[in-house]
Amino acid sequence: MVSIPSFTGDADPYGGGDPYADYRTADFPFTHHADLADRRLGAAVVAANDEFFAERENLLKPGAAEFDPEHFGHKGKIMDGWETRRRRGVSAEQPHPMDGDHDWALVRLGAPGVVRGIVVDTAHFRGNYPQAVSIEAASVAGSPSPEELLASDVKWTTLVPRTPVGGHAANGFAVDVRQRFTHLRVKQHPDGGIARLRVHGEVAPDPAWLGVLGTFDLVALENGGQVEDASDRFYSPATNTIQPGRSRKMDDGWETRRRRDKGNDWIRYQLAAQAEIRAVEIDTAYLKGNSAGWAALSVRDGETDEWREVLARTRLQPDTNHRFVLDTPAVATHVRIDIYPDGGISRLRLFGSLTEHGAARLTARHQELGG
Repeated sequence: MVSIPSFTGDADPYGGGDPYADYRTADFPFTHHADLADRRLGAAVVAANDEFFAERENLLKPGAAEFDPEHFGHKGKIMDGWETRRRRGVSAEQPHPMDGDHDWALVRLGAPGVVRGIVVDTAHFRGNYPQAVSIEAASVAGSPSPEELLASDVKWTTLVPRTPVGGHAANGFAVDVRQRFTHLRVKQHPDGGIARLRVHGEVAPDPAWLGVLGTFDLVALENGGQVEDASDRFYSPATNTIQPGRSRKMDDGWETRRRRDKGNDWIRYQLAAQAEIRAVEIDTAYLKGNSAGWAALSVRDGETDEWREVLARTRLQPDTNHRFVLDTPAVATHVRIDIYPDGGISRLRLFGSLTEHGAARLTARHQELGG
């Protein structure tokens, strides 16, 4: 079991200069998993009981929280996060909050899945962070309203019990609950501010939905595809290549460092399940002077199968979406794209449909996870 560092207590007051100079963080063992609460997947903070100082939507903003020491408004210091007002007790004789008092926010995951770890980031909340946090999860079909999520018949499962956290720190929590969830309820005890929330895990798609679609992108993150490994993640994560939509800027794709040897870079993927691949898109959008020069695609069916090439090494153009129809559908569970010699691609799309065996395996997994 990997030990995860924990942070408690206040951070020092901001003293000028780089606000991240004294930020407390660590390498967490689960961050290689996709962020299920990524706005690009459709995640949202659908409700909160209080957002007096800073709105709830900030929790899921991409990138690190920013800090401007001069930024004040009519309500006080404006923070890049979710911040509630200070709680008070019931009377002058009891001025402090009760032990059970807390603020909450409801988060819809962008893709339902199995949560492997959560980061509650209190960056720049130095003396105004919560004393503790707790996080619960639920699986609710459809598109429930906040009122429906808060109904008494919704079953909430604890992912993170009430745990002290530190200010101006990345507070990480490993999760070992093997169920499929669609929503989270984040509680901060008794009040305070959280800058960012990251929910790392594995997408668990609805097999009935994919079955109705028929042909779909078999490697897309939202459909259950995932990156298993990559040769290089120097400039940007390989997971970017299977995010929804087209890349909007250079760092929204995958770019490697410059090679000075005779090797090449690659990404290895696992598909949603065993499938027949019939068409391929390799997009180099916004990669102009750093696009991969050539690319090849290989597949295998199962963990022990030999790799076989289905798309021979092909010249790529900068800032271009390349489309290929395979001569013969390729049955596979895993795919590897090799780029030569280095550079990057922005997106990989693999269009096809599940095999009968793949659909059965996906349905069985869905049932095992409580779907």
